[in-house]
Amino acid sequence: MDSDTVVSLPHAVEKLVNPGDTIALEGFSHLIPFAAGHEIIRQGITGLTFCRMTPDLLSDMMIAAGGVDRLVCSFFASGSAGSLYEVRRRIESQDPAPLPVEEYSHHAMTLRYHAGAARLPFAPISSFVGSDMPGINPDIRAVVDPYTGKKIYVVPPLNPDVTIIHAQRADRKGNVQIWGIAGVQQEAVYAADKVIVTVEEIVDDEVVRADPNRTLIPAHAVDAVCVVPTGAHPSYVQGSYDRDNAFYREWTPISQDPAELREWIDTHIRGTKDHEEYLDAIGRDRIAALRMAPRPSGSVDYGRRPDASTERSSR
Repeated sequence: MDSDTVVSLPHAVEKLVNPGDTIALEGFSHLIPFAAGHEIIRQGITGLTFCRMTPDLLSDMMIAAGGVDRLVCSFFASGSAGSLYEVRRRIESQDPAPLPVEEYSHHAMTLRYHAGAARLPFAPISSFVGSDMPGINPDIRAVVDPYTGKKIYVVPPLNPDVTIIHAQRADRKGNVQIWGIAGVQQEAVYAADKVIVTVEEIVDDEVVRADPNRTLIPAHAVDAVCVVPTGAHPSYVQGSYDRDNAFYREWTPISQDPAELREWIDTHIRGTKDHEEYLDAIGRDRIAALRMAPRPSGSVDYGRRPDASTERSSR
């Protein structure tokens, strides 16, 4: 980790994300890296294999923008607020073009990242017994358990070229802290070749050292840290701002009309220079209304060994 780790989001995407890459943008309902996805759209990066545990609004946007050639995922959802009509058009009607989809369960996606992080050839999984998913995904395969002789399913490792996550904070070295719901961010980071982390704020090293158990991602795993306040909108960041539920509800009619969807992307993403201009387009009053009141968590005492002078004085 060097002094150039803290960079702008446009610089990080330009430097680290290439056409044809396999990219993972992870965050399980919480801390979804929308700003990073929008920047990929702005830069017109195409030919991507997009990995996401729950394809959602961000997936709909990136697919509609034309950058995604393949989707690797589990459980399609729009935050319990409607449907993803661009995803549906591409899969159900091949409109405007077919979208190859590699579908797994949540557990299988997690195990794929685990295997990728550990550089294993596959991960065993028992929950596909009795499922029809192996019948639709040829990469879910059965092998013989060498210990019991019984059949067990396995899934291949997932090693993204780039993993991108959002977090509450990091220090300038790149140690990243998360609290609240954590999905597969840690596994997806360790499985990747390159890692971009967007954060709400950069804090002093002492802040991170004072609360080490919140450090989910260590500095040595991170290639770029980008300060992007409100970078998870319209999802939420625990302790900072709430989910924009109205946005999620509004998305279904936008997504349902292909022309309106592309106009929205052209106005709010391609038509904005960066995430700050995106927030201006969404409306600063709307963003301000999502801010949370403080509710600090309790503290703990980690303890420390007494120094030599303290030991001598106590004898």
